[in-house]
Amino acid sequence: MALVLALLPLATGGSAHYLRLLTLMLVHMAYAVAFNLIFGHTKQLFLCLGALAGASAYVSVVLARELHLSPWLTMPAGILVAGALGALFSYVSVRRGLGTIFVGIVTLAFSLIFQNVILGLRDLTNGETGIVTRDLGASVLQRAPSSYYAFLLLLVASLVLYDALMRSRLGVAFRALSDDELTAELAGIDVARCKVAAAGVGSALVGAVGALYAYFSGLINPSVYSLVAVDIAVLITLLLGGLGTRLGPVLGGAAFAIIEELVRPFGQLNVLVYGALLIVLFVAFRDGLVAVPGRAAAALLALRRAGG
Repeated sequence: MALVLALLPLATGGSAHYLRLLTLMLVHMAYAVAFNLIFGHTKQLFLCLGALAGASAYVSVVLARELHLSPWLTMPAGILVAGALGALFSYVSVRRGLGTIFVGIVTLAFSLIFQNVILGLRDLTNGETGIVTRDLGASVLQRAPSSYYAFLLLLVASLVLYDALMRSRLGVAFRALSDDELTAELAGIDVARCKVAAAGVGSALVGAVGALYAYFSGLINPSVYSLVAVDIAVLITLLLGGLGTRLGPVLGGAAFAIIEELVRPFGQLNVLVYGALLIVLFVAFRDGLVAVPGRAAAALLALRRAGG
Protein backbone atom coordinates (compact mmCIF):
# COMPACT_ATOMS: atom_id res chain seq x y z
CA MET A 1 0.00 0.00 0.00
CA ALA A 2 2.78 2.41 0.92
CA LEU A 3 4.60 1.63 -2.32
CA VAL A 4 1.48 2.29 -4.41
CA LEU A 5 0.85 5.60 -2.65
CA ALA A 6 4.52 6.56 -2.99
CA LEU A 7 4.32 6.11 -6.77
CA LEU A 8 1.01 7.95 -7.22
CA PRO A 9 2.59 11.41 -7.75
CA LEU A 10 4.20 10.05 -10.93
CA ALA A 11 0.71 9.63 -12.39
CA THR A 12 -0.11 13.34 -12.01
CA GLY A 13 2.25 14.38 -14.81
CA GLY A 14 3.68 17.14 -12.63
CA SER A 15 0.28 18.79 -12.10
CA ALA A 16 0.30 20.84 -8.89
CA HIS A 17 -3.50 20.68 -8.71
CA TYR A 18 -3.72 16.88 -8.78
CA LEU A 19 -0.78 16.51 -6.43
CA ARG A 20 -2.57 18.73 -3.92
CA LEU A 21 -5.71 16.58 -4.27
CA LEU A 22 -3.63 13.48 -3.57
CA THR A 23 -2.13 15.15 -0.51
CA LEU A 24 -5.60 15.99 0.80
CA MET A 25 -6.51 12.35 0.24
CA LEU A 26 -3.64 11.32 2.53
CA VAL A 27 -4.84 13.84 5.12
CA HIS A 28 -8.29 12.21 5.20
CA MET A 29 -6.72 8.75 5.38
CA ALA A 30 -4.58 9.71 8.37
CA TYR A 31 -7.54 11.33 10.14
CA ALA A 32 -9.59 8.17 9.51
CA VAL A 33 -6.90 5.90 11.00
CA ALA A 34 -7.04 7.96 14.19
CA PHE A 35 -10.84 8.01 14.25
CA ASN A 36 -10.86 4.25 13.70
CA LEU A 37 -9.20 3.81 17.09
CA ILE A 38 -11.69 6.10 18.80
CA PHE A 39 -14.94 5.11 17.13
CA GLY A 40 -14.25 1.99 15.09
CA HIS A 41 -13.11 -0.09 18.07
CA THR A 42 -14.42 1.59 21.22
CA LYS A 43 -17.64 3.19 19.86
CA GLN A 44 -16.77 6.68 21.15
CA LEU A 45 -18.44 9.02 18.67
CA PHE A 46 -16.15 12.02 18.89
CA LEU A 47 -17.72 14.84 16.86
CA CYS A 48 -14.84 17.15 17.71
CA LEU A 49 -12.07 15.88 15.44
CA GLY A 50 -11.84 19.29 13.78
CA ALA A 51 -11.66 20.98 17.17
CA LEU A 52 -8.92 18.59 18.35
CA ALA A 53 -6.95 19.09 15.15
CA GLY A 54 -7.51 22.84 15.38
CA ALA A 55 -6.43 22.98 19.02
CA SER A 56 -3.18 21.24 18.11
CA ALA A 57 -2.66 23.51 15.10
CA TYR A 58 -3.33 26.76 16.94
CA VAL A 59 -1.13 25.80 19.89
CA SER A 60 1.74 24.98 17.55
CA VAL A 61 1.31 28.03 15.31
CA VAL A 62 0.81 30.56 18.13
CA LEU A 63 3.83 29.25 20.05
CA ALA A 64 5.97 29.30 16.90
CA ARG A 65 4.89 32.84 16.06
CA GLU A 66 4.99 34.39 19.55
CA LEU A 67 8.13 32.66 20.84
CA HIS A 68 9.94 32.56 17.48
CA LEU A 69 10.43 28.81 17.73
CA SER A 70 10.69 26.21 15.01
CA PRO A 71 7.32 24.57 14.20
CA TRP A 72 9.02 21.20 14.61
CA LEU A 73 9.53 22.09 18.28
CA THR A 74 6.00 23.39 18.86
CA MET A 75 4.09 20.60 17.07
CA PRO A 76 4.64 18.11 19.92
CA ALA A 77 3.03 20.60 22.32
CA GLY A 78 -0.06 20.80 20.11
CA ILE A 79 -0.20 17.01 19.78
CA LEU A 80 -0.03 16.61 23.57
CA VAL A 81 -2.88 19.10 24.01
CA ALA A 82 -5.06 17.21 21.53
CA GLY A 83 -4.26 13.85 23.13
CA ALA A 84 -4.97 15.18 26.63
CA LEU A 85 -8.31 16.67 25.56
CA GLY A 86 -9.39 13.44 23.90
CA ALA A 87 -8.42 11.37 26.94
CA LEU A 88 -10.29 13.81 29.21
CA PHE A 89 -13.50 13.60 27.15
CA SER A 90 -13.27 9.80 27.17
CA TYR A 91 -12.64 9.64 30.93
CA VAL A 92 -15.60 11.89 31.70
CA SER A 93 -17.91 9.97 29.36
CA VAL A 94 -16.91 6.59 30.85
CA ARG A 95 -17.25 7.76 34.44
CA ARG A 96 -20.62 9.35 33.71
CA GLY A 97 -21.78 6.27 31.78
CA LEU A 98 -22.55 8.25 28.62
CA GLY A 99 -23.67 6.23 25.61
CA THR A 100 -22.50 6.71 22.03
CA ILE A 101 -25.08 9.38 21.19
CA PHE A 102 -24.43 11.38 24.36
CA VAL A 103 -20.67 11.29 23.74
CA GLY A 104 -21.39 12.70 20.29
CA ILE A 105 -23.51 15.50 21.78
CA VAL A 106 -20.88 16.42 24.40
CA THR A 107 -18.03 16.47 21.88
CA LEU A 108 -20.17 18.41 19.39
CA ALA A 109 -20.65 21.03 22.10
CA PHE A 110 -16.86 21.21 22.46
CA SER A 111 -16.58 21.83 18.71
CA LEU A 112 -18.88 24.82 19.04
CA ILE A 113 -16.96 26.05 22.10
CA PHE A 114 -13.68 25.75 20.22
CA GLN A 115 -14.95 27.86 17.33
CA ASN A 116 -16.08 30.59 19.74
CA VAL A 117 -12.82 30.49 21.72
CA ILE A 118 -10.82 30.99 18.52
CA LEU A 119 -13.02 33.94 17.58
CA GLY A 120 -12.85 35.36 21.11
CA LEU A 121 -9.05 35.18 21.46
CA ARG A 122 -8.67 37.54 18.54
CA ASP A 123 -5.38 39.00 19.77
CA LEU A 124 -3.70 35.60 19.46
CA THR A 125 -5.69 33.92 16.68
CA ASN A 126 -6.76 36.85 14.45
CA GLY A 127 -10.33 35.56 14.71
CA GLU A 128 -12.02 34.58 11.46
CA THR A 129 -9.18 36.19 9.46
CA GLY A 130 -6.81 33.47 10.62
CA ILE A 131 -3.03 33.19 10.79
CA VAL A 132 -0.68 32.93 7.83
CA THR A 133 1.75 30.06 8.45
CA ARG A 134 3.93 30.25 5.35
CA ASP A 135 6.82 32.11 6.94
CA LEU A 136 7.04 30.25 10.25
CA GLY A 137 9.79 27.83 9.26
CA ALA A 138 8.08 24.67 7.93
CA SER A 139 8.70 25.33 4.25
CA VAL A 140 9.09 21.62 3.50
CA LEU A 141 5.34 21.25 4.12
CA GLN A 142 4.52 23.95 1.58
CA ARG A 143 6.47 22.48 -1.33
CA ALA A 144 5.31 19.71 -3.62
CA PRO A 145 5.99 16.82 -3.60
CA SER A 146 7.78 16.99 -0.22
CA SER A 147 4.50 17.82 1.54
CA TYR A 148 2.88 14.76 -0.04
CA TYR A 149 5.59 12.45 1.26
CA ALA A 150 5.47 14.08 4.71
CA PHE A 151 1.80 13.13 5.02
CA LEU A 152 2.50 9.70 3.53
CA LEU A 153 5.14 9.14 6.23
CA LEU A 154 2.63 10.18 8.90
CA LEU A 155 -0.01 7.85 7.43
CA VAL A 156 2.35 4.87 7.34
CA ALA A 157 3.53 5.60 10.90
CA SER A 158 -0.13 5.78 12.02
CA LEU A 159 -0.90 2.43 10.37
CA VAL A 160 2.17 0.81 11.94
CA LEU A 161 1.10 2.11 15.36
CA TYR A 162 -2.46 0.93 14.74
CA ASP A 163 -1.23 -2.53 13.74
CA ALA A 164 1.03 -2.76 16.81
CA LEU A 165 -1.88 -1.82 19.08
CA MET A 166 -4.18 -4.38 17.46
CA ARG A 167 -1.59 -7.13 17.96
CA SER A 168 -1.12 -6.25 21.64
CA ARG A 169 -3.26 -7.18 24.63
CA LEU A 170 -4.87 -3.76 24.34
CA GLY A 171 -5.97 -4.66 20.82
CA VAL A 172 -7.62 -7.83 22.12
CA ALA A 173 -9.48 -5.66 24.63
CA PHE A 174 -10.54 -3.26 21.85
CA ARG A 175 -12.02 -6.14 19.84
CA ALA A 176 -13.85 -7.41 22.92
CA LEU A 177 -15.27 -3.93 23.53
CA SER A 178 -16.50 -3.62 19.95
CA ASP A 179 -18.27 -6.99 20.23
CA ASP A 180 -19.97 -6.51 23.60
CA GLU A 181 -18.85 -3.96 26.17
CA LEU A 182 -20.75 -5.53 29.08
CA THR A 183 -19.36 -9.00 28.41
CA ALA A 184 -15.85 -7.54 28.13
CA GLU A 185 -16.24 -5.84 31.50
CA LEU A 186 -17.52 -9.05 33.10
CA ALA A 187 -14.51 -10.87 31.65
CA GLY A 188 -12.22 -8.56 33.64
CA ILE A 189 -11.29 -5.98 31.01
CA ASP A 190 -10.78 -2.47 32.38
CA VAL A 191 -13.20 -0.70 30.04
CA ALA A 192 -12.38 2.78 31.30
CA ARG A 193 -8.63 2.33 30.81
CA CYS A 194 -9.08 0.89 27.30
CA LYS A 195 -11.43 3.65 26.16
CA VAL A 196 -9.25 6.41 27.57
CA ALA A 197 -6.17 4.86 25.94
CA ALA A 198 -7.91 4.61 22.56
CA ALA A 199 -9.19 8.18 22.80
CA GLY A 200 -5.84 9.55 23.94
CA VAL A 201 -3.80 7.86 21.21
CA GLY A 202 -6.39 8.56 18.51
CA SER A 203 -6.72 12.22 19.51
CA ALA A 204 -2.94 12.64 19.52
CA LEU A 205 -2.83 11.28 15.96
CA VAL A 206 -5.60 13.70 15.00
CA GLY A 207 -3.52 16.48 16.53
CA ALA A 208 -0.47 15.41 14.52
CA VAL A 209 -2.43 15.58 11.26
CA GLY A 210 -3.98 18.91 12.22
CA ALA A 211 -0.61 20.46 13.10
CA LEU A 212 1.01 19.34 9.85
CA TYR A 213 -1.98 20.56 7.88
CA ALA A 214 -1.69 24.01 9.45
CA TYR A 215 1.68 24.54 7.78
CA PHE A 216 0.74 22.72 4.57
CA SER A 217 -2.31 24.93 3.94
CA GLY A 218 -0.41 28.16 4.59
CA LEU A 219 -3.35 29.66 6.50
CA ILE A 220 -5.43 28.52 9.44
CA ASN A 221 -8.80 29.90 10.54
CA PRO A 222 -11.86 28.39 12.25
CA SER A 223 -13.41 27.20 8.97
CA VAL A 224 -10.37 25.01 8.20
CA TYR A 225 -11.18 22.88 11.25
CA SER A 226 -14.97 23.10 11.18
CA LEU A 227 -17.37 20.20 11.66
CA VAL A 228 -18.13 19.98 7.94
CA ALA A 229 -14.53 20.33 6.81
CA VAL A 230 -13.13 17.62 9.11
CA ASP A 231 -15.63 15.57 11.13
CA ILE A 232 -18.18 14.80 8.42
CA ALA A 233 -15.47 14.12 5.85
CA VAL A 234 -13.63 11.73 8.19
CA LEU A 235 -16.81 9.94 9.23
CA ILE A 236 -17.73 9.34 5.57
CA THR A 237 -14.17 8.20 4.84
CA LEU A 238 -14.16 5.62 7.62
CA LEU A 239 -17.67 4.32 6.87
CA LEU A 240 -16.82 4.03 3.18
CA GLY A 241 -13.69 2.00 3.89
CA GLY A 242 -14.90 -0.10 6.81
CA LEU A 243 -15.07 0.42 10.57
CA GLY A 244 -12.56 -1.46 12.68
CA THR A 245 -10.39 -2.59 9.76
CA ARG A 246 -6.73 -1.95 9.03
CA LEU A 247 -7.01 -0.74 5.44
CA GLY A 248 -10.54 0.66 5.65
CA PRO A 249 -9.28 4.24 6.17
CA VAL A 250 -7.03 3.93 3.12
CA LEU A 251 -9.74 2.61 0.81
CA GLY A 252 -12.26 5.06 2.22
CA GLY A 253 -9.85 7.97 1.76
CA ALA A 254 -9.34 7.08 -1.90
CA ALA A 255 -13.09 6.75 -2.47
CA PHE A 256 -13.86 10.01 -0.65
CA ALA A 257 -11.26 11.88 -2.72
CA ILE A 258 -13.15 10.86 -5.86
CA ILE A 259 -16.54 11.77 -4.35
CA GLU A 260 -15.23 15.12 -3.13
CA GLU A 261 -14.02 16.00 -6.61
CA LEU A 262 -17.35 14.98 -8.13
CA VAL A 263 -19.43 17.12 -5.74
CA ARG A 264 -17.11 20.13 -5.82
CA PRO A 265 -19.18 21.90 -8.55
CA PHE A 266 -22.21 21.87 -6.19
CA GLY A 267 -20.53 24.42 -3.88
CA GLN A 268 -22.27 24.71 -0.51
CA LEU A 269 -24.84 22.11 -1.59
CA ASN A 270 -22.19 19.42 -1.17
CA VAL A 271 -23.18 19.32 2.53
CA LEU A 272 -26.57 17.94 1.44
CA VAL A 273 -24.81 15.29 -0.64
CA TYR A 274 -22.61 14.31 2.31
CA GLY A 275 -25.64 14.10 4.60
CA ALA A 276 -27.49 11.81 2.21
CA LEU A 277 -24.35 9.71 1.78
CA LEU A 278 -23.98 9.32 5.54
CA ILE A 279 -27.54 8.01 5.81
CA VAL A 280 -26.96 5.50 3.01
CA LEU A 281 -23.69 4.32 4.54
CA PHE A 282 -25.19 3.81 8.01
CA VAL A 283 -28.26 2.00 6.65
CA ALA A 284 -27.04 -0.08 3.72
CA PHE A 285 -23.23 -0.12 3.56
CA ARG A 286 -22.02 -0.59 7.13
CA ASP A 287 -19.24 -3.07 6.31
CA GLY A 288 -17.47 -0.74 3.88
CA LEU A 289 -15.33 -1.37 0.83
CA VAL A 290 -13.05 -3.76 2.72
CA ALA A 291 -15.85 -6.33 2.79
CA VAL A 292 -16.61 -6.10 -0.94
CA PRO A 293 -13.90 -8.57 -2.18
CA GLY A 294 -14.94 -11.16 0.41
CA ARG A 295 -18.60 -10.83 -0.50
CA ALA A 296 -17.82 -11.04 -4.21
CA ALA A 297 -15.71 -14.18 -3.66
CA ALA A 298 -18.47 -15.76 -1.55
CA ALA A 299 -21.08 -14.98 -4.21
CA LEU A 300 -18.85 -16.42 -6.95
CA LEU A 301 -18.25 -19.58 -4.92
CA ALA A 302 -21.98 -19.95 -4.32
CA LEU A 303 -22.67 -19.63 -8.05
CA ARG A 304 -20.06 -22.27 -8.85
CA ARG A 305 -21.53 -24.65 -6.33
CA ALA A 306 -25.02 -24.03 -7.67
CA GLY A 307 -23.79 -24.67 -11.20
CA GLY A 308 -21.99 -27.84 -10.11
